[in-house]
Amino acid sequence: MLYVIGLGLGDEKDITLRGLEAIKKCSKVYMEAYTSLLSFGLTSDGLSKLEKVYEKPIIVADREMVEEKADDMLLEAQVSDVAFLVVGDPFGATTHSDLVVRAKKLGVDVKVVHNASVMNAIGVCGLQLYRYGETVSIPFFTDTWRPDSFYEKIKRNRTLGLHTLCLLDIRVKEPSLESLCRGRKVYEPPKFMTINTAIEQLLEVEQNHEESVYNENTTCVGLARVGCEDQVIIAGSMKQLLTLDFGPPLHCLVIVGDTHPLEEEMLEFYSIDKTSKQT
Repeated sequence: MLYVIGLGLGDEKDITLRGLEAIKKCSKVYMEAYTSLLSFGLTSDGLSKLEKVYEKPIIVADREMVEEKADDMLLEAQVSDVAFLVVGDPFGATTHSDLVVRAKKLGVDVKVVHNASVMNAIGVCGLQLYRYGETVSIPFFTDTWRPDSFYEKIKRNRTLGLHTLCLLDIRVKEPSLESLCRGRKVYEPPKFMTINTAIEQLLEVEQNHEESVYNENTTCVGLARVGCEDQVIIAGSMKQLLTLDFGPPLHCLVIVGDTHPLEEEMLEFYSIDKTSKQT
């Protein structure tokens, strides 16, 4: 049996009782560590905290392991119970759907234990979930690679008056371009996109397209560490949010579409004017 278990968004305590029960009867426990990170993942003792609560040793599964060597884990699941832990909800990333498909093709039974993810926890800012359009991902720009396919998706959302959730890039255990050219992988330090960088890139893309999909006066909501005790939620224009320090990762950004009066009332609680007075 392969158990694919969501861990939620905060720390080791956010796992469900059903998820914890499943972990404790598994012979091996793998922890996916590249599509997202719990707050524990940013600290030196994070993994040991998980192992203490779950009472199991945990094998960290990076991108290479999951995408290239997953069959080894699935073969283990043919003869014993194996847990694969995922930050948020198991189906928050396409990689995990692919893992389930591969398991079923090998005849491995799969059980999924759901949990909170950014896709539903984003409702905390007051914008109703059913008023969101397609979610987009904002990748880090480089000197030679500045993708902007997300622009058309944001355009479609805003044409329909819908909000857009922007998930910001996470780079964990990424090989450097120089090392790949030399045929020997050397990994770059972890890198997490901030709300500030995301807005800078969004405005650059708008400047290049000049279709007035959004501008520096467009209302957005910046969110940091959603689901954690120290989460930050601030609503304001792109120009206003660009100057703020949202603190440690993980960050995400919502580009606000047309709003209902109740949404406007909720957003007012998080307006930059009110939050600055509180601090």
